[in-house]
Amino acid sequence: MRKVKDRILACLKGIATGDAIGKQTETLSREDVVWWYPEGVRGFEGPPGTVIPRYATNTKRKWLIGETTDDTERTLAVARAILQDGNVRHATVGREMLTCTKSVHPGVKSLWEFHQASDAARVTHDHNGCGAAVRVAPVGILYSSHRFEEIVAGAPEASISTHGGPLALAAAAATAAAVSAAIDGADPDVIIDLAQRAAARAEHERSGSTDAVLARAIRTIHDDLCRWPELHAADVAAKYFPNDPLTIVPLAIALATVMQSAGAAILLATNIGGDSDSVASVAGSILGARCPETVDGKWYAVVEAVNDHGLTAFGESLAELRH
Repeated sequence: MRKVKDRILACLKGIATGDAIGKQTETLSREDVVWWYPEGVRGFEGPPGTVIPRYATNTKRKWLIGETTDDTERTLAVARAILQDGNVRHATVGREMLTCTKSVHPGVKSLWEFHQASDAARVTHDHNGCGAAVRVAPVGILYSSHRFEEIVAGAPEASISTHGGPLALAAAAATAAAVSAAIDGADPDVIIDLAQRAAARAEHERSGSTDAVLARAIRTIHDDLCRWPELHAADVAAKYFPNDPLTIVPLAIALATVMQSAGAAILLATNIGGDSDSVASVAGSILGARCPETVDGKWYAVVEAVNDHGLTAFGESLAELRH
């Protein structure tokens, strides 16, 4: 049980650490990443708690070095909902998410529409972004990997308040399944297979299609990266730049099953750019569970100091519910 708790806590730490480090380059092109960080991102590039330089003139929010985004905020909202119900119910998830404040503006349509409606039980069939996948890890923590049906059913419950498109639900199911298998200590091949199966099932249940578009993207990127002798940010960015549903989560899951270090995957994702915080947090969650010792303790100490999330308490409580 101690080993499972360690994996769960490392999963949560991987999410938050990847989110905060990845935020430094979110939305930047690979070329702009190099312009802002000529030596590459090697961790937190500046004093913790100060404004990330590129956000100094941002009118929406002056994001801080070490600050986590809505990805972690809503992951913890899902966790609180699960701790209340001992299950995954979308109305409870919705109620907890209505307390979230980050990235609630018209530029993030999925979250904006949900908060404008102010209805905890709201269900949408729209939006194919990765916003559901980046918060779904608590579902994978709750259910062990042999509970495949519960994972596939629980992922949409954590998603449909804001994301109801087939690719979004497929990405969420794949991420939850990968997290669950990693916590169980599964080999990378088992993790990728379970993620594919979950993605295909969720996509089919929403769209009726048997094409399994997202599952195929996961397998394609994974199998390709397995053949590369080394992974470099410039090369990955050139082929799989994470800026759409068919690259963001598939790339994150591929990195999490090809690489052996949460810290290394987080830095690679951050130096690629694009939706770097999402790729880094999803990859960090799975690799944190797979290889708990590879979550950088110094980075996590910064995240906890800046955000005061109290992830240890969440990890301990969720571990007690895992079945």
